[in-house]
Amino acid sequence: MVTVLDNRLAVEAKPRPRHPEKAHRPDQATTLRKPDWLRVKAPGSKGYQETREIARSNNLITVCEEAGCPNIGGCWEKKHATFMIMGGICTRACAFCNVATGMPKPLDESEPESVGRAVAAMGLNHVVITSVDRDDLADGGAQHFVETIRAIRAAASGTTIEILTPDFLRKPGALEAVVAARPDVFNHNLETVPSKYLTVRPGARYVHSIRLLQRVKELDPTIFTKSGIMVGLGEERNEVLQLMDDLRSADVDFLTIGQYLQPTKKHHAVMRFVTPEEFKSFETVALSKGFLVVSASPLTRSSHHAGEDFERLKAARLARRAAA
Repeated sequence: MVTVLDNRLAVEAKPRPRHPEKAHRPDQATTLRKPDWLRVKAPGSKGYQETREIARSNNLITVCEEAGCPNIGGCWEKKHATFMIMGGICTRACAFCNVATGMPKPLDESEPESVGRAVAAMGLNHVVITSVDRDDLADGGAQHFVETIRAIRAAASGTTIEILTPDFLRKPGALEAVVAARPDVFNHNLETVPSKYLTVRPGARYVHSIRLLQRVKELDPTIFTKSGIMVGLGEERNEVLQLMDDLRSADVDFLTIGQYLQPTKKHHAVMRFVTPEEFKSFETVALSKGFLVVSASPLTRSSHHAGEDFERLKAARLARRAAA
């Protein structure tokens, strides 16, 4: 069940909390100490400041900031950013996510062009576009994705485009419209194993997400498909291995696996910190199951090194075809 709160009311005397749907939950504080392999430098380089200014001047939201990504310093220094379209308020209330929940504002019709300008200004070879869930829209925001893809191609024709979409649950025709716009990579994250969906991702359906990824390949086999999960939420190893099989049955090309980090004490607790050795084991097993590319490490995130990974995807596909 998803609780939706209306944030479009007049300014209140007391501002709403970022996560009103979690405000009355007991703290989920963990006593686990963050290991050394998860410690990163605080952002502040010249490149970071320049990337931040480009986003600000175009009134754009980045998932790097909204989700509290630990890699923001390194990525923004290289002018790598993931743009989050359709506002900063999500209609879902996932237990792991730091994006604000509530009733979103109407779509900004100028946003696609703003994203295109920012991509051109940053000189990106590869860009990642994601969004909040927009269950309030008839198409879940599919057409806005389409317009954003078109605007990027108009402003920066040499830039390859990766999209990280919501599940478009109960939005007939939405997926088909987005696939028809032909992004280079279609990413939709499963986030966790099916046994954790009710507590971690209650507004989503595991089988639907698998089918969505499978449907992309049915509509356009040339589009690379990608999905990712977090570990450390209480899942069992055999569940992760089964999830890999489910994704391969949908012909998914690329899998990312990263460590879950708790945004606040009201979010799902970190049940354990998975070691770098375990991540390496996951990578080895996933590659043996047939994924073209696997990125598995404590700091792996869906769009981390996305440009380099896109080149790896293309090379791996060519190599497999040559060997066939």
